[in-house]
Amino acid sequence: MALRRQCLPHAGLALHLCLRGIHLKPPHVGLKTYNCVVLQQRTIQSITRAVGVGLHSGQRVEITLRPAQPDTGIVFRRVDLPQPVDIPVNATSVTDTRLASTLSQGGAKVHTVEHLMSACAGLAVDNLYVDITAEEVPILDGSAASFVFLLQSAGIVTQNAPRKFVRLTQPVEVREGTGVHEKWARLEPYHGYKLSFEIDFHHPAVDATGQRVVFDMSEHTYARDIARARTFGFTKDVEMMRANGLALGGGLDNAIVMDDYKVLNAGGLRYDDEFVKHKILDAMGDLYILGKPLLASYSAFRSGHGLNNKLLRALIDQPQCWEEVSFENEKLAPKGFAKLAPAW
Repeated sequence: MALRRQCLPHAGLALHLCLRGIHLKPPHVGLKTYNCVVLQQRTIQSITRAVGVGLHSGQRVEITLRPAQPDTGIVFRRVDLPQPVDIPVNATSVTDTRLASTLSQGGAKVHTVEHLMSACAGLAVDNLYVDITAEEVPILDGSAASFVFLLQSAGIVTQNAPRKFVRLTQPVEVREGTGVHEKWARLEPYHGYKLSFEIDFHHPAVDATGQRVVFDMSEHTYARDIARARTFGFTKDVEMMRANGLALGGGLDNAIVMDDYKVLNAGGLRYDDEFVKHKILDAMGDLYILGKPLLASYSAFRSGHGLNNKLLRALIDQPQCWEEVSFENEKLAPKGFAKLAPAW
């Protein structure tokens, strides 16, 4: 694992570095080369579509997921506008974090991108075009499971380009509030990708479940352990939210809904700790907006979309705390990173 380095003038040393995962630029003429198994970028194999409604807008929307070339990243395309507008995913394109993450390019916006972005992070999809016919990604069942199904049904394939990571070299942290209102989020160096989240809602139904979850990509399976966790809300907040143009498409079929005491969904919870797992799901989506996967340990207390984006911006502003790396020998990648997600 290392940044690209200048070629060294000895074939034996070149092989040694290759086995260590260090990429060499093309050697001098006449120098023998050795091929390593590179940890590659990924996209989908075929086009796939889904139709639903926006959680907050209530609008009918169709998304079409299409393959993209290496180094494209994830790009949303507003195809409903008179002139289609591309909105590339990056941390500085986030312009609103009220209950969701919104991306903007010029006057064009896409709301509630975090669940689809989380699925892309969990399945290691680097390059993707997302054609969308309205301003909000459909909520579907309120989790990332439907997006996982779409991506896996389309087929996830490797591409002829090394996968590039942002590796933390020093901790980065952001905090807001004090006392009972304090919340924070932190990134620290880690050979892999691990997320730890703790919630604090003071609600009987939430308090009866797990309050803290640790998810490590090398030890757990995203599709099984995180993706099915749904967004959640409280009936006491619905009237206020709808008066502000939010949650217009929300209901028991796409969210966990609670009154003052209990969960109202007939089927109950999907996980014993579904509330905090959904916060992990959201965080994975928010952090993937960086544009490259992280090699880091993320930990947070009562964080949300706004603080997660603030953390990314703090990271970008401190280039001494990170470096861009790739694995030119996939055997040196963190455990589980080289394996393609199996089809359902």
